[in-house]
Amino acid sequence: MRPDEHQILLRPVLTEKSTLLREGHNKVAFAVHPSANKIDVKSAVEHMLNVKVVDVNMVNVRGKIKRLGRFAGRKPNWKKAIVTLKAGEKLDLFEGA
Repeated sequence: MRPDEHQILLRPVLTEKSTLLREGHNKVAFAVHPSANKIDVKSAVEHMLNVKVVDVNMVNVRGKIKRLGRFAGRKPNWKKAIVTLKAGEKLDLFEGA
């Protein structure tokens, strides 16, 4: 089953590496629905955020093993999309006040 356009983008990924990509290479990272593909992500970003997308790269991120004392658990796997925006495009979503 394909996710709805509003369910594809789950949240932005805000890390040091994603901030450097955004500032230096005009790329933005999002956590996306596990069954989303590049075409879904491109259309969702263009329609919801009103920017032009040049390229989309996808990464399946493996969940890490976390320990609490002698008990071990596992964080869930998730999918990340790195979206390259057209030159001159900018998202106000990440700019602070």
